[in-house]
Amino acid sequence: MSPYQYVSLRCVPRVEREEFVNVGVVLYCPDEAFLGVRTAVDEERLRALDPGVDIAAVRSALAAVEKVCLGEAHADFGPGVRATAYGVRESRDDASTRFGFLKAPRSTVLQPGPVHGGVTADPARTLEHLLESLVL
Repeated sequence: MSPYQYVSLRCVPRVEREEFVNVGVVLYCPDEAFLGVRTAVDEERLRALDPGVDIAAVRSALAAVEKVCLGEAHADFGPGVRATAYGVRESRDDASTRFGFLKAPRSTVLQPGPVHGGVTADPARTLEHLLESLVL
């Protein structure tokens, strides 16, 4: 059994109201080198919160999350450099860093929920289970 962390992905059509619908789950299992996302958009539920929600923009944001999980979000840019309190260092691009980026709080239409954890023998199967229980 391996430990994992996950966040649900929330669509918050009207950020000022703080109402949301879960539209996906990101699961990170370092022991298995697994970072995955599964999504499902229920257009009817989203439109119940905001009839004017831009479904295409939500799907585009979810596609961007998938690219981050796969390490493809910035493939054309090469390694980056970031400033730290001790100077400058090259940014890492690994599953841990990408999960850290995805779980960081933000006030946009697509937001991560709180980080939760557990243990699993099969991260892909656990991700499917979380999608079924939290999103569908």
